[in-house]
Amino acid sequence: MPIATDPKPYPHPHVNDAWLARLRESVIEPDQPIVDAHHHLWDRPSGRYFLDELMADLSAGHNITATVYIQCGTAFRKDGPAELRPVGETEFVASVAEQATAQGRPGVCAGIVGYCDFRIGERIDSVLEAHIQAGKGRFKGIRQSAGWDPAILTQTSAPAPAGLLADPTFRAGLSRMAKYSLSYESSLYHPQLPELTALARAFPDLPILANHCGGPIRIGPHAVNPAETFARWRADLNTLASCPNVTLKLGGQAMTIRGLDFSQAPLPPSSGELANAWRPHMEACIEAFGASRCMFESNFPVDKGMCSYVSMWNAFKRIAAAATPDEKAALFHGTATRFYRL
Repeated sequence: MPIATDPKPYPHPHVNDAWLARLRESVIEPDQPIVDAHHHLWDRPSGRYFLDELMADLSAGHNITATVYIQCGTAFRKDGPAELRPVGETEFVASVAEQATAQGRPGVCAGIVGYCDFRIGERIDSVLEAHIQAGKGRFKGIRQSAGWDPAILTQTSAPAPAGLLADPTFRAGLSRMAKYSLSYESSLYHPQLPELTALARAFPDLPILANHCGGPIRIGPHAVNPAETFARWRADLNTLASCPNVTLKLGGQAMTIRGLDFSQAPLPPSSGELANAWRPHMEACIEAFGASRCMFESNFPVDKGMCSYVSMWNAFKRIAAAATPDEKAALFHGTATRFYRL
């Protein structure tokens, strides 16, 4: 496969509520309990998604019993030691959770995953302790994304260098997580799956969560031979699944790097269209990890640029239609509840 020497940006589509409103669906299995295991809160040029917007989606018809907030660079402190500035994000989200509780939704942001740079050395303990205190019982772990690929200019708030997961300073910081019973969360691209496998084997007692189906890329050089790209992703995902300390999120597939262009169509995609587009990867994920180590996620508002909250969860329910009751329970709420100690 040719390697790009001129990485390109693949920005997330902006949320267009008027466009999303052009398609309405009835909720499938409205009584199914759901933990939305991955969402963000932010106010960016691409749109605002704070408590009001989140609550509107949570109230759209699916039975969302709890959510997990994942770091995205929101509300960092503007002063003080640089390594402690990300604690402002945890403080902000904890306050949002309290607002939601006052509005009768105590499960909102029941779990908080924050950010730190594990490469800062011995100062990492004070950062983790500050996050835990700020989270008021909701802080569950750290995501320091590892996503790097020569074909892509990443859109994340804290771009990662190549080889982060093997960096000795990163690993030294990561080794402090066990002291606080925290988990590590990684957003990465599929060519990096072997790097995450090596990390998981080096830290067999550390709970690790891989985001977004292991990050399949289906644009640029990775789109030249789709069958080969899928086969490589699947083989490396199966190897990662051999690490019992790794859990997988099913979602994050309504992004441009997945090779989808639903946002360019006159109408938003139906849940049937979404299920057809996502099924090959998600079924391979469940086959590799088993339902007990997989959890669905919305990745909102990122994925909201291509689909509505109702259609997304309907699509997940279509994909899981043949699962047993126990498997559905795990996929929609059980695995997330256990992994995040909700």
